[in-house]
Amino acid sequence: MRLAGEEWRAMLRGFQSEAWRLETLPQYLVPQEAKEIEAFRAGKRVDPYDYSSPYTEDLKRLRGDGKMKGRVHVLTRPLSEYLRFEFSRYYAPHVLAGEDIRILDVTDRENPLQGVQDFWLFDRATVVLMHYEEDGTQISRELFQGDPSPYIEYQRIARAESVPFQEYVRE
Repeated sequence: MRLAGEEWRAMLRGFQSEAWRLETLPQYLVPQEAKEIEAFRAGKRVDPYDYSSPYTEDLKRLRGDGKMKGRVHVLTRPLSEYLRFEFSRYYAPHVLAGEDIRILDVTDRENPLQGVQDFWLFDRATVVLMHYEEDGTQISRELFQGDPSPYIEYQRIARAESVPFQEYVRE
């Protein structure tokens, strides 16, 4: 089953304890980010300590409700322009707002998740597969109908093999 619009928003709002994502691409082409990317290219940066958005406010609310949002991004160096943008514009303020963002850098090592596509895992029970073109343009979201246990294992591996975002950028 494909998820879009209100069905997708309901998934993002309706989880009970944890929403977690695996990201594997060097860029995601999101039309809503075009102006922000242009500002980034022009040298404008956000202060993560003085940044607020509906997403960061939602993260704070979720944390207050005892819920967790997190992700692991699998990447290689050198970082794409999009990843540099994403690190400064989104990841830094999102971590400060309570999201558990981790980085799995596979530049000098074997990728333990080779061939695993992007997905969301909700409450360790519901999987949504994210489908993209090679350039990072989203094609669709698909509610996975099978056994979630392989995705729970992918999450375990991703967390075990990655480092927290702030640790990664310090190094």
